Amino acid sequence: MKRLVKVKPNSKQQKIEEFPDGSIVACLKSPPVKGKANEELIKLLATKFNVCKSSITIKSGFSSRHKLVEINTDTTADGQ
Repeated sequence: MKRLVKVKPNSKQQKIEEFPDGSIVACLKSPPVKGKANEELIKLLATKFNVCKSSITIKSGFSSRHKLVEINTDTTADGQ
């Protein structure tokens, strides 16, 4: 599944808000430097959707706050 994600780096809290239209707002503690915020986003989404980190791909918006993320839900984090 593909989701639109708005990222808010340097937040005080780490959280994900999901909206009825399927979009996601992710508040991240990491700064947007050298891909640290993207790494944190992938870890957070992997935990939320119970998939391994390799199942999540940022399709567009690597250096933008608005990203298109593809989540492969065929495999779960525990390998089942």
